Amino acid sequence: MKISKQIENNMDTYSDFNTKYRERTKRFAVEIVKFYSKQCKSSDELRILGKQLLRSGTSVAANFRVFTRGRSEAEKFAKLCIVVEEVDESQFWIELMLEADLIKPESCKHLLTEINELVKIFTATKSKMKR
Repeated sequence: MKISKQIENNMDTYSDFNTKYRERTKRFAVEIVKFYSKQCKSSDELRILGKQLLRSGTSVAANFRVFTRGRSEAEKFAKLCIVVEEVDESQFWIELMLEADLIKPESCKHLLTEINELVKIFTATKSKMKR
């Protein structure tokens, strides 16, 4: 009886994590879309880099969603690795836009904060899964 209760508690925790981060990554994707539509249309360079950001940023939510539906731990781990890569890539595109003076820091401060948090969360989760 004790073991089944422990498994049930672990499944509830896992389910809560999945629900919380499905919603959070989806909000992140929406913020990326809004950022692109407001900030990335004034020059060819911004449109090109912005489309890259749009792809990687929305991919975070799509791949996390797939992670939550994984059929095996190996499949889930592989998808989580992609989530980490896509978050990191999103950070790269924003940093590139900033360093090229194509956008102002205040226009993306909230995105960079969220990206940093997501990288930490998903990297830690990946490390736990690996063990």
